[in-house]
Amino acid sequence: MQVLSFFDPWKNKLCTCPKKYSFSPYVGCSHSCLYCYASSYIKDFFNCRAKKDLIKRLSKDLIKADRRFHVSISNSSDPYVPEEKKLKLMRDCLKLFSLSNFKILIITKSDLVCRDIDILSKSKACVSITVTTLSEEIARKLEPKAPSPERRLKALEKLNEKGIPTVLRLDPIIPFLNESEIEEIIKVSALIGVKHIVASTYKVRPDNWKRFSTIFPEISEKLRPLYSKGKRISNSFYLPEELRFKIIKKVRDACENYGLTFSCCREGFFELNNAKSCDGSHLINHQNFNV
Repeated sequence: MQVLSFFDPWKNKLCTCPKKYSFSPYVGCSHSCLYCYASSYIKDFFNCRAKKDLIKRLSKDLIKADRRFHVSISNSSDPYVPEEKKLKLMRDCLKLFSLSNFKILIITKSDLVCRDIDILSKSKACVSITVTTLSEEIARKLEPKAPSPERRLKALEKLNEKGIPTVLRLDPIIPFLNESEIEEIIKVSALIGVKHIVASTYKVRPDNWKRFSTIFPEISEKLRPLYSKGKRISNSFYLPEELRFKIIKKVRDACENYGLTFSCCREGFFELNNAKSCDGSHLINHQNFNV
């Protein structure tokens, strides 16, 4: 197939994702998040480009694809980059997925997803929105070109009101920066109707560390000795296992307090997960559809 492929997390032994397809309408992402890991393997990543002949190629792929597996959109670049507002590629793709009766899990940082509620409400769909902080000041530095936390939370609330199941990704959690916000973020999530939380700690790669340490020099100096005590897994540097477990358990405990299901992403603490799927795909409601 040309633009649809099975998700392959580089055979990462810590990945617990179910077998699924991966799809993105764009190459690269213009949100310019400091912690982005995809910039380490996609050339000129922050220069977002639309894929050539996307609709034609996707149409052909969907004829061959297996409907038993859901489609994750997107695992590297955001499907709702600012360029999407004008190009509407994602919207056209959603129409194809809906007509083809595919289950879709959207992963984004943008409230632009609400534009497509008319399609999503008639589809087998779940929307996952990343919220790393409630602080507008931190967000402007950490995710400079992405919509504000307030806009993302309002998007989650609106989606829930329309009956579209949602997931909040608390990813990445960074000690000394946003770790102290865990409880409050989970509380807000529960209040607006989010059903599932996915959490992960900051995975350091040389390029994202360079960006992060430039913008947050004091915090990076505190983090440096921690990461030096951690280990390298699949081309990323992890915090020490004991510290990661403490952070992830804090999220899991908060989720249980507020009645939300929980899973961690590529952390290895399988015993902390309490959901049917780690990515939130178990929330896709197809009771009113013929599978």
